[in-house]
Order: sequence, then C-alpha cells, then structure tokens
Amino acid sequence: MSEGVEWALHSCVNLAWSGPDRAVSAARLAAWHDLPAAYLNKQLQALARAGILTSGPGPRGGFRLARPLAAVSLMDVVAAVEGPEEAFRCAEIRKQGPGAGHPAAAGSDAAECAIAHAMSRAELAWRKALAAQNLDEIRQQAERQAPEAPQRLRAWLAAQ
Repeated sequence: MSEGVEWALHSCVNLAWSGPDRAVSAARLAAWHDLPAAYLNKQLQALARAGILTSGPGPRGGFRLARPLAAVSLMDVVAAVEGPEEAFRCAEIRKQGPGAGHPAAAGSDAAECAIAHAMSRAELAWRKALAAQNLDEIRQQAERQAPEAPQRLRAWLAAQ
C-alpha cells in the first residue's frame, strides 16, 4: 500500500477538524505534515473522484469533505487511492518451468492454486476489516490521543 493512503486518511481527518465552512488547498494540507503538495494533490483528486471530497477552484477554493466521516470507511479511501484491484495477483507460476504439474495429473489444471486461495481469503478479511471501520472512529481515537490537535490545526489555518 502506498504512502498516499496514509496521507489521504490524515487529510480527511484534518479537513473534518478544519470545519465544514473552510475549503483547504492541497498545498496547505501538505504543509501541515511537510508533504510534497503535488503528490498529495493527486491523492486528494482521487478522493474527490470517489465522492469522498469536493474541490473548488480559485483563491477561496480547495478541498472539503463531501460527506460525514462516519459515512467514509477506511476501505473507501484505500480503494479511491489504490484502485479496486486485488493486492495479490496470481500469475500461475506453478504451471511454468520444470516445476509445472504433470499434465496427466488428475485435476492439476482445475484446482485453484493453494497460495492464490490463501491470499484471496486474507485479502477478503483485510477488506472487510477496513470496510467495518469509518473515519469518524479514527477521528475520535486521534482526538483522544491528542485532544489539542483540532484546535492547533484550525489556529494554524487561520494564521495563514
């Protein structure tokens, strides 16, 4: 998973903390964590295409949450940034080279690769776990860990 997922998740929480009436530019969001603005902007645009954020142009433009954090799962963000493809792709190497199964072996072509099967089960569990947790739960946990964080962010944005 790319670092863009982490950046996108933090940006969503930071946008919630900034308040619903404030649009925040990619450059400002990037500056808060000392990230490259152009790369963060790509992640934010992906979130906007997925309907998680909205974006507006111009000097008062920027990004806002398109829906409440409680309506955005971790899986929504991962899929927006990384795409919907499965993380593991079986290339069926078991059917190549000297290690390939004997063609006459019963069911050798029909049986699913044991590794692909295990990876598919693990990915399904991972996706279900991410889909079961929403960003508002993450925001609440972050505020328990750093209660001053929302106010610090709002004050920093207001000072700029």
